[in-house]
Amino acid sequence: QVQLVESGGGLVQPGGSLRLSCVTSGIRVDDRAIGWFRQAPGKEREGISCMNKMDRNTNYAESVKGRFAVSRDNARNTVYLQMNSLNPEDTAVYYCATDTLSNCRGLADRGMDYWGEGTLLTVSS
Repeated sequence: QVQLVESGGGLVQPGGSLRLSCVTSGIRVDDRAIGWFRQAPGKEREGISCMNKMDRNTNYAESVKGRFAVSRDNARNTVYLQMNSLNPEDTAVYYCATDTLSNCRGLADRGMDYWGEGTLLTVSS
């Protein structure tokens, strides 16, 4: 049984930082391309990053480029999303998901097959 579990969300002040984790079980974190998505209240889900399986090349959405960074620890079956310079517009539920392919298809979610249940980030003073 494949599971993805996100953690690390919480309340952060504007300008702050936080790191989210996504732990996989039943599938190795380096078996597939893996992405991070978010959904803000009243908005559609947005792809914010995707890391290729082999070369770890990572795409980022313009909204987070330069502020967010993805890393992967194969030994821990964990992918991290380091988020810096947070602002209220980053408030959302954050999800990780695995693609059926090894390489990312941009930031699209159409190829994602396994999803976590999400972790909530609130950026507020």
